[in-house]
Amino acid sequence: MSNETDDVKAVEQLGVARDGVVKELRKVIVGMEDVIEEMMIAVFAQGHCLLVGVPGLAKTLLVSSLAEALSLSFKRIQFTPDLMPSDITGTELLQEDPETHARQFKFMEGPVFTNLLLADEINRTPPKTQAALLEAMQEKRVSSGGVDYKLDKPFFVLATQNPIEQEGTYPLPEAQLDRFLFNVVVKYPSRDEELGIMRNVTSDSQPKIEKVLDAAAILEFQHLVRRIPVADHIFEYAASLIRATRPEEAEAPEWVKQYMSWGAGPRASLNLILAGKSRAALRGRCHVAIEDIQAVALPILRHRIIPNFAARSEGMTSDTLVERLLKEVPTGDKK
Repeated sequence: MSNETDDVKAVEQLGVARDGVVKELRKVIVGMEDVIEEMMIAVFAQGHCLLVGVPGLAKTLLVSSLAEALSLSFKRIQFTPDLMPSDITGTELLQEDPETHARQFKFMEGPVFTNLLLADEINRTPPKTQAALLEAMQEKRVSSGGVDYKLDKPFFVLATQNPIEQEGTYPLPEAQLDRFLFNVVVKYPSRDEELGIMRNVTSDSQPKIEKVLDAAAILEFQHLVRRIPVADHIFEYAASLIRATRPEEAEAPEWVKQYMSWGAGPRASLNLILAGKSRAALRGRCHVAIEDIQAVALPILRHRIIPNFAARSEGMTSDTLVERLLKEVPTGDKK
């Protein structure tokens, strides 16, 4: 898939695969269209997702079903206050050879050695343990006893976080939140969706998820997404959007300086382009449009900008600030 003609065909194949995955997920998941789309974009953009929603919204079922449809290995870690870094990455165990009786340390892999890792309630564990996972997310490897162990490819972390402020939680610092491509909000189902969930879950049928892709195909599609061309005005718009979030920038709107204490860093700019490429490819296009950047801006920026006290006192959230930016930043800005 090296030339343009092959890439066009590959994009068509990706669109077919996307439809197939969604069809399989629909066997067990009711609603959640935006969540499914954002997770698919993240997979092919090689990004991690933070899923924020109250318990009982089928987040675990969605992730395990996605792993089945993509033919990927799947593991789940329940984050608790007593979880240790070695519970995630693995540990060195002293083993004795039954014949020679020689003793040596052997590394036993932890649950992070998988394709798709669900980190459930990641904010319930102390920062040291959070950091062990986030290092693996960034470096795609685990270090133990002076040896580096590479993680399986592809590797994704889908972490859940309860939005309700509760005792016994350790909120992720901004620098660690920045490792996540998307912050995906999982909302309550509509009335019709809730009725559908009740009918599906309380029946005796167990739908079987068919495999649509495998790891090799996903890796190939990830390379394809990287090859999607981006026009200069798209780069310009993405840069304008990110720079407008920074209150110290001269080009930032006055209301940003009034209501934001912190803006998005350069990783947000990169993620806008990568996620925009992934969205375009999943929709069967070989070019990135302004609408792609706008569609992924909210899940990329909501955890990267910090409203100040003035904004919070007026009932503003990071979502409302991003939505205002999307309305005001010119799409044809070529400065």
